[in-house]
Amino acid sequence: MLNLIIAEAALELIPDQIIGHPSVKNDAERTGNEPSTIILDRSIHHSGMLKLGEDFKRGRPDLVYLTLLNATSTPLYQDGLAKVYIHTRNDIVLEFREQTRPPKSYSRFRDLMRKSFQEMPDSGLIKVYELPIDSLLKNIIADLVVGLSTQGGYSGYGELAVELSGKKNPAALVGGFPRGHFTPKTTKALDRVVRVDERSLDAHVVVARLIYEVEKHSRT
Repeated sequence: MLNLIIAEAALELIPDQIIGHPSVKNDAERTGNEPSTIILDRSIHHSGMLKLGEDFKRGRPDLVYLTLLNATSTPLYQDGLAKVYIHTRNDIVLEFREQTRPPKSYSRFRDLMRKSFQEMPDSGLIKVYELPIDSLLKNIIADLVVGLSTQGGYSGYGELAVELSGKKNPAALVGGFPRGHFTPKTTKALDRVVRVDERSLDAHVVVARLIYEVEKHSRT
């Protein structure tokens, strides 16, 4: 079982600091939702986000959605050989039951996330709870934890896939944010940091290519 964790994901409700910002108020009026229940989105709340700390790592639910969609559309996941978690920068974890698929519509995904953060449900398909990354990894009982980052030592996708496939319950972390690197707290929880390309690639590209390589080795 490959445990794929979209870590420090840029997925959160509107922070208190900008609840009264015009971009947030306008969005609330347009959608008919309370400002505090809206998902922070750079494409809508850009001017308000400039007031936030680490704004360059926040407000990208679309990036998280693309990564999740890529991971859950693969044969490895659909065959029950991969499990996906979203771990947000605020230590909210969304644990997807094996073979659970996200909505095909991005707007429906945002609405699902909005409701999930408000209600913290355990629907049987998605379990939502608060847990820091180190505790999440302990709960998973991963026998190898690898973080994918340009700050790591180089390893090709195939080489990394062989290593992951050789373990019973490995975990691979990919950053769920548009820029920057894992925090020291996340890095400390890893066994190893690996760079799979000279370039900084989008998370959904890295996930798709890694899972493809793992699939090849799972069939041998």
